[in-house]
Amino acid sequence: MKFGSRLSSELREKHGRRSVRPRVGDTARIVKGEFKGIEGKITKVDPKAGVVNVEGVTHEKQKGGTSPVPIYSSNLVMTALTLEDKERKKKLEVPA
Repeated sequence: MKFGSRLSSELREKHGRRSVRPRVGDTARIVKGEFKGIEGKITKVDPKAGVVNVEGVTHEKQKGGTSPVPIYSSNLVMTALTLEDKERKKKLEVPA
């Protein structure tokens, strides 16, 4: 299964790419579905299922408490990336 999210127009210009694999710590904005418009940090990534959990996106359980709602990565736009990983930084460098 392909697993990626679109980059915002600013990041697309900066990195010269259309999409990137989401990672924990990246900031994303939800552009489709019930939680459209919410922006937050990615807290969990499940590449096998193609979903991520975004900070602040939860639903209430019947017995009380909350649980995170998984969001398909294709329904996100990445607004900020974590570039602490040298390999990822190297991949995102714009070719001269």
